[in-house]
Amino acid sequence: MVERPHPTPPHALRPSHWMDVGLWLWRRRRRFRVTGDSMRPLLVPGEEVLIDPTAYRRRAPQPGDLVVAEHPQRPGFQLIKWVVAVEPQGCFLQGIDRAASTDSRTFGWVSLHRILGQVVCRFP
Repeated sequence: MVERPHPTPPHALRPSHWMDVGLWLWRRRRRFRVTGDSMRPLLVPGEEVLIDPTAYRRRAPQPGDLVVAEHPQRPGFQLIKWVVAVEPQGCFLQGIDRAASTDSRTFGWVSLHRILGQVVCRFP
């Protein structure tokens, strides 16, 4: 395996604006509640974020994006991670707190069809 440079983990996530809340009410955004410690210090358990489920219809995720994805070995289980690398068919996902994270270092690359959306802001 070729060693790849890792992008810097995200260190900030904007708060929601009235337009984000409107998009959520119109079902153009989805809420996601953070569980676990893998995204500390950016996100803590119990916090909620909004995701754009259409963000990757026309483009692939980019390194540095925050995404919600379906766990590749646990159907129905969703996780929030940041994209470290992208290959034509998948993403390498990682938690910010690497010691507390189960991520692509454990379960491997995540197929693009398992990426459920891009995290756009905190909620509310």
